[in-house]
Amino acid sequence: MAALARAGAPEGDWLRAGTQSGGRGRHGRLWVSPPGNLYASTLVRLRPVDPPPATLALAAAVALDELVAAYVGEERVAIKWPNDLLVDGAKLSGILLEGVGDAVVIGFGVNLAHCPEGLDRAVTSLAAAGAEPPDPALFVRDLADAFGRWLARWRGEGAAVIRSRWLRRAHRPGTPLATTAPDGTRLEGLFDGLDPSGALRLRLADGRVHVMHAGDLDLL
Repeated sequence: MAALARAGAPEGDWLRAGTQSGGRGRHGRLWVSPPGNLYASTLVRLRPVDPPPATLALAAAVALDELVAAYVGEERVAIKWPNDLLVDGAKLSGILLEGVGDAVVIGFGVNLAHCPEGLDRAVTSLAAAGAEPPDPALFVRDLADAFGRWLARWRGEGAAVIRSRWLRRAHRPGTPLATTAPDGTRLEGLFDGLDPSGALRLRLADGRVHVMHAGDLDLL
């Protein structure tokens, strides 16, 4: 999709792989990619009057949350900063954003039929959560519809509307968190919402608020 973006592909194009030989997640981590799951990307062409590009991650998350909730029930699904979706507290999916010129490529990996084993964190799939796993080709069609609606709201109503929806579907304010910055620095504190750019606000034990723009997060 990055190559297509450089070649002038229009906003709204989607690319889906049945499987991947070099799937990757955030920070270049391996993303195991057996057939039956969703591996798909789309692109957004940025406009001068658009909200901050980083807030597209929020729009992507709420679109995927809306779709997954239709399979397992809204009460079982939660968004985890920065770009994960949890079902019953276990990771179901990840979202990866990358800038390519004036475009942002948004990649979605969703465990529909399978989930990896032997990881150091809880993971799940729609099948493991008791849902009939959908055909990835049909799931991506529905995801494209959902993301298109939220993208239109992101542009037409602003990032604050998307941020508000994200906060309603995420871990509650006051949730104990541990964060790890890209340089390895680890902090613990309480979730204090998001700033207008979508960065995490972490309230430390001394009352100070640490704003984190990138890194990993664990729910304690």
